[in-house]
Amino acid sequence: MREVLRVAGRVAPTDATVLVTGESGAGKDALAAYIHSHSARAAGPLAKIDCASLPAELLESELFGHERGAFTGATQARPGRLEAAAGGTLVLDEIAELPPDAQAKLLRVIDRKEFERLGGQRTLKVDARVIALTNVDLEDAVARRAFRSDLFYRLNVVRIHVPPLRERPEDVAPLADTFLKTFARKHGRPASRLDEAARTLLKIYEWPGNVRELAHVLERAVILADGEEVTAAHCPESLRAAAAALARRGRTTSPTLAEVEADYIAEALLVARGNKSEAARLLGISRKSLYERLARGAKDVRSQRPEATEESDADI
Repeated sequence: MREVLRVAGRVAPTDATVLVTGESGAGKDALAAYIHSHSARAAGPLAKIDCASLPAELLESELFGHERGAFTGATQARPGRLEAAAGGTLVLDEIAELPPDAQAKLLRVIDRKEFERLGGQRTLKVDARVIALTNVDLEDAVARRAFRSDLFYRLNVVRIHVPPLRERPEDVAPLADTFLKTFARKHGRPASRLDEAARTLLKIYEWPGNVRELAHVLERAVILADGEEVTAAHCPESLRAAAAALARRGRTTSPTLAEVEADYIAEALLVARGNKSEAARLLGISRKSLYERLARGAKDVRSQRPEATEESDADI
């Protein structure tokens, strides 16, 4: 992520078109906002359109605007998101879903900064930077003729890939702490910290929904927490079950003694739902001994996990 932010910081002050790739929920929106806020256009508008959320017949109107009488129900002229982004940045989410006709018009916008509203004859000029987001392999889409190659090359001036959260487990804890504070303020709740079992749980889980899923889990936990501490019991049962399965699965290489100990402690804490006395009983050690093991780093379960086997995937 440091490299991602380094590249984003380099391209932000320029007017270059940026293509941000990555899985759904990985943080592409946040990176686009970061680029805009660190650009010379930061004082200008940041307009966004989700190309996958609208039917093709409405998407073109939403993006480019329309003139009166352009279609049934168009009783007055209306500017689109492109005009709303003038002097600022236009973020096109799920760019692979842009219809062919709209792709051709967007190419003209990038090349010549001009377009016509739907149903209009007047050519309009617009000064807006374009940042495109996608979780689709656009090169494959070009090969399948599902996406214009010339538009792809215009968008692909600077490409930044946001890695999924499972590939950067060291980011889970600081992100969780940030979300905890944010949602506590939002909902007026006292929750302000995660207990060790909750931290272990969040570390083990592989986050198929990425940062977005982590945010949802933390918001739920903050709402359910009775006091200042969020525990593993405040996390969804499905998440606890998946994390326990991951903690039990085999490795392709032999684990170290410290890793084995960390796994057993992590699983015991999950089963005990954060109750350290119960976890110590399950492990057959004293509560004091459990605290000593946690203090010397047993709580930091393996930061890199092997690929799941076919059997463990089925279990999950």
